[in-house]
Amino acid sequence: MRRAVLSLFLLSAACGFAAEPSRDWAFKPLSKPAVPSVRDTQRVRNPIDAFLLAELEKRGLTYAPEAERVTLVRRVYFDLIGLPPSPKEVDEFVADKSSNAFEKLVDRLLESPRHGERQATWWLDLVRFAESDGFKSDDPRPNAWRYRDYVIRSFNTDKPYDRFVKEQLAGDELFPGDADALIATGYLRHYPYEYNAVNCEQRRQETLNDITDTTAAAFLGITLGCARCHDHKFDPIKQTDYYRIQAFFAAFWPVDAPLGSKEERERAEQKRREWEAQTAELRKKIEELEQPFRAPAQKKERSRFIREYSDILDIPFEKRTPLQKQIGALVEAQVYSRSADVSKSMKAPVKEQWQTMMKQMSEYDKQKPPTLPTAMTCTDVGSIAPPTHLLKRGDWQKPDAEVAPGYLSAIDDRIADLKSAGSTTGRRAALANWIAKPDNPLATRTIVNRIWQTHFGRGLAAIPNDLGAQGDKPTHPELLDWMANRLSKDGWSLKKLHRLIVTSSAYRQTAGWSEQAAKIDPENKLLWRMPRRRLDAESLRDSLLAVSGQLSLQEGGPSVYPELPAELKAAAKNWKPSATEAERNRRSVYIAVRRNLRYPLLAAFDAPDASETCGKRYATMTAPQALMLLNDVVVQEMAKRFATRLQKESANDVDKQIDLVYRLALARNPDPSERSSMKRFVEGATNREAAIVDLCHAVLNLNEFLFAE
Repeated sequence: MRRAVLSLFLLSAACGFAAEPSRDWAFKPLSKPAVPSVRDTQRVRNPIDAFLLAELEKRGLTYAPEAERVTLVRRVYFDLIGLPPSPKEVDEFVADKSSNAFEKLVDRLLESPRHGERQATWWLDLVRFAESDGFKSDDPRPNAWRYRDYVIRSFNTDKPYDRFVKEQLAGDELFPGDADALIATGYLRHYPYEYNAVNCEQRRQETLNDITDTTAAAFLGITLGCARCHDHKFDPIKQTDYYRIQAFFAAFWPVDAPLGSKEERERAEQKRREWEAQTAELRKKIEELEQPFRAPAQKKERSRFIREYSDILDIPFEKRTPLQKQIGALVEAQVYSRSADVSKSMKAPVKEQWQTMMKQMSEYDKQKPPTLPTAMTCTDVGSIAPPTHLLKRGDWQKPDAEVAPGYLSAIDDRIADLKSAGSTTGRRAALANWIAKPDNPLATRTIVNRIWQTHFGRGLAAIPNDLGAQGDKPTHPELLDWMANRLSKDGWSLKKLHRLIVTSSAYRQTAGWSEQAAKIDPENKLLWRMPRRRLDAESLRDSLLAVSGQLSLQEGGPSVYPELPAELKAAAKNWKPSATEAERNRRSVYIAVRRNLRYPLLAAFDAPDASETCGKRYATMTAPQALMLLNDVVVQEMAKRFATRLQKESANDVDKQIDLVYRLALARNPDPSERSSMKRFVEGATNREAAIVDLCHAVLNLNEFLFAE
């Protein structure tokens, strides 16, 4: 028994850490570790290698050999831009014999506009970005795409991460007049929304809970929501901490804000006033005609709410308390929209009169000023916030003591020092500045861990949304802290962090197997080889489009709607396929994100549900995936287009077609046995064109196509 315990202990030590982190390691200040010395100095390209090799060498291990250039170019293309390299791009890299050939390739990919599109995918997962409300009605959010484009721009321009954080939490307060910062506050609008809920206080509380939980997970990497009902069971987070953080958002006020310069907004406002003056008399007549029908319709809608809520509508807006303003807005949204169409209750003579007036009104349409584009944004209801109370057992109906905005007590036990921005409370600005401090250990460790995960499939701490005691402890805590310190010193540049990681020797290893290493570190936590990873859903679809010659690289703008399978079309609500094939074949990051209807190909390959934050996608292997790649009409059509491309680019030369199908799909030439078997298959077929389609379809189903080595 003692020998078994000792063996277990030794195995645990072999796969463990240089210094076992404490349960609350993530809450402790950043350490400033020295770069360790290692024996195998030739494999050290930057300090990342020194930290990793130091742990490997303690176990008698080292890196796997460096990957071949063809493998490396395909790997880094998918990691940095999410697309396969073209044969020309592969040839150029292989032919470049300079000592910094790979570094030059990395720099070029980081400057590509495709980089932002690739990196935006994981961030949109994190903030539960969606273009519909969810719940039963799942109503569309037609302007939500502007936030997606903001994220893509931010990654492409290498916006400093601290600024990126501040804009999303408090862009309106910290950067007034900056349109991008205003659009960024759309982050606070991504919560699922039950439009027709009549219990408005509960709806408000659920929204605040969602914003609080997501902010803590996304920016701080902690499960703050576990402290909503009681002190956290495992982490040093008090229940008071939960409501202190929530108090920063208590004044939230969603606004669909017009975009444009100050001059453009003033000009639009002036034209609106002119149009209103021209139509004032006619609009008054229409209103008088509608009023006898509108009043009972509104009364009926108001009766759905308790008296306390419906009576708010009788209080002038400026005399309402901050909480009444928030509740009143939820009531008004339903009462006024649900009672808008009163013509259906009009009798024939009145309706004819109404229709005549509406026709006259339409004659002014040409003079009506065009509306400015709008974005989903968020600000505060005013300079004073509704009170925040600690809720007994998290029940909104059981408020306890009032709680002031404050930070996590395990890191910073201060109550926030607030400075009102005039029309806002200044609360979100205080929180944003605190989160984005260079010495905030949770925030800096969290983002570095996320970037590491994008390249190795696993963070140094394996559960990126939970750096607490229930999440896996970091395999290399000193490396994590070293990179966290480096990030702020590098001006919060995420591109520099990407570059540092992918130019390391660790990243350039093969994915080859080692029996010796596997016995000591079976899960490859110490990175003695490069993990082999399946393409994410978006990269898979984009690759299918790219190799078949159909991918459209149009950037930005409203989301697109590809065709749906026949069995889904009848039930698909608000999913009208985009008009042109070029639109339908844009990159997957631009596909509309509907909460109640995910695009089937993406859903099958583990694109997450957008109802809650997702810090890590888990790559499943299921029968429906294989069946989709074999039988789905979309994939079959891509195989046909792939075959058509081969025929155009190879002059119907079978040898060239076989070479090209491998080079486009797998970034390499076929080996002699592959070439021979493929040629026999094509030349032995009675229908050579159909055989080429089958050949393309088979290659698109290869593991090698689906995985990056």
